[in-house]
Amino acid sequence: MVGGQRGAVRTMAGVTAAAGSAVLAYGALYERTAYTLRRVAVPGLPAGARPLRLLHLSDLHVTVRQRGKLAWLADLARVVPDLVTLTGDILCADDARGPLLTALEPLASFPGVFVPGNNDYSAPTLRSPHRYLRAHVRADPRGEPLDWPGLAKELTAGLGWTELTNTRGVIAAGGLRIDLRGVDDAHLGRDRAELVAGPPQAGTDLAIGLSHTPEPRVLDAFAADGVGLVLSGHTHGGQIRLPGIGALVGNCGLERSRLRGLSRHETASGSCWLHVSPGLGTSPFAPVRLGCRPEATLLTLLPAGP
Repeated sequence: MVGGQRGAVRTMAGVTAAAGSAVLAYGALYERTAYTLRRVAVPGLPAGARPLRLLHLSDLHVTVRQRGKLAWLADLARVVPDLVTLTGDILCADDARGPLLTALEPLASFPGVFVPGNNDYSAPTLRSPHRYLRAHVRADPRGEPLDWPGLAKELTAGLGWTELTNTRGVIAAGGLRIDLRGVDDAHLGRDRAELVAGPPQAGTDLAIGLSHTPEPRVLDAFAADGVGLVLSGHTHGGQIRLPGIGALVGNCGLERSRLRGLSRHETASGSCWLHVSPGLGTSPFAPVRLGCRPEATLLTLLPAGP
């Protein structure tokens, strides 16, 4: 009887291991490249304004061999956005800059704004998988330095987009005047919200803030200043999400329930909409997504209800 029980345990262990391997294979070989365009409606425009179509891209983590991702990016111009926003972690290596810019070229027909993420300053490195399960891991700068100033210059000069690293300005898009402000990466502690503080500029229809990492201190500052919508990435939506549990970790101070998609950020001083993009990529050293497909998002901003 004991021998039979041991055999049953070994069989169950084998079945469990096989099931786990199958799930990881699905996440690494299929879901990681199942690029998806999600469409989300957001209230907040003045009464009578026409809808504004905003394409939110984040966490591309492009490498030179990712032809499928680059082709999918190039095809996004078909959605004809009024404004493109890119919230950091764009490249994994400098040699991918040329292919990336070629893929983004069709979107150069539309106004665009961008901020950097932590991986735009240094390439990702091999880490212990146990680090992933820690709730809030500080960025490790030991990776190979990346030429963020060079990439930012090419996004500006080549595509005509505007960098919003600890700065603000006004852009006309979709028939509206938009107050836009952004901060450098909060995960690295480079954010300087005080440099972009203040109420929306007079005569603008909407204020939008960009921060690669959705740290609550940045969201609080934007909400207190009257920013209506904040766009972030960094979390990969958790990257691995389990049924009934959701994201395991997000590597920032935001609640796990808000690591992906649209939510309301409420403070004593004000409130705003927050959209956290799950992003389109992963680190080359953690090439798996589970229950969290890579996404770009087309946000349609609508006049607020009565």
